[in-house]
Amino acid sequence: MGVNRINFRDPQAQREGLGRKLVHLLLLAAFLWLVGFLGFIGFIPRVVTDGETKTDAIVVLTGGGDRLAEGFRLLDAGVSPRMLITGVAQGVSLQQVIAGMSSDKSVIPSAENLACCVTLGYEAGNTVGNAVETAQWVRDNKVSSVRLVTANYHMKRSQLEFHRALPGIAIIPHPVFPKEVQDNWWFVKPRILILLGGEYHKFVGAWGRAVIQDGVRWLSGVGERPDWWPQIDWPDISWPDLHLPDWKWPDWLPKP
Repeated sequence: MGVNRINFRDPQAQREGLGRKLVHLLLLAAFLWLVGFLGFIGFIPRVVTDGETKTDAIVVLTGGGDRLAEGFRLLDAGVSPRMLITGVAQGVSLQQVIAGMSSDKSVIPSAENLACCVTLGYEAGNTVGNAVETAQWVRDNKVSSVRLVTANYHMKRSQLEFHRALPGIAIIPHPVFPKEVQDNWWFVKPRILILLGGEYHKFVGAWGRAVIQDGVRWLSGVGERPDWWPQIDWPDISWPDLHLPDWKWPDWLPKP
């Protein structure tokens, strides 16, 4: 026979307790999102740290005239002998790409340099596609180092995808700085916040996908340790050599 227990708890109080927990959970999620977003903002490149090292090729990701202008300037300066523009729309010619540039066209190389040294890639539709298309072009042209040109807020995600698609290839980041995000009051400008917030979410998604895919392959023994994972030099830790003194039975203590 079962025993009927009387519940002295107020159902309304129980519902309020669950609601309070849900609010706390949402506040924690919002706090973690904000911390991650501010960290992402802090890692956006502010300057070009290496603008002189020569590479086998320049890779420019479409998405802004500033990127193309910087790629052409680097090519004309002899930093690299060839350039790939990845992510070009189907049917668009090089002259149409140049005509669509809104920045200074004085940096455009000569017609000879354009004809011999600039390749258009039509297969990519997003950053992952840019990396895959570049990987194929790198293999076909026996390239061992590239200078990656894209917007500064887009650089971290691009580096992640390119390191995954091009293992063993040296990648030098070369960010450009679009005027639309160069604003000291970016944190109160909805347009900039939406742009940076969207890129932050894409980066988190790309990072999570990379960790799962590459981590599973590595742990299962299918592939090597991904080279895009941060290298941590752990200190050498050895068990301390504890030398215990030789112990013998005391003379004054009767033996059993």
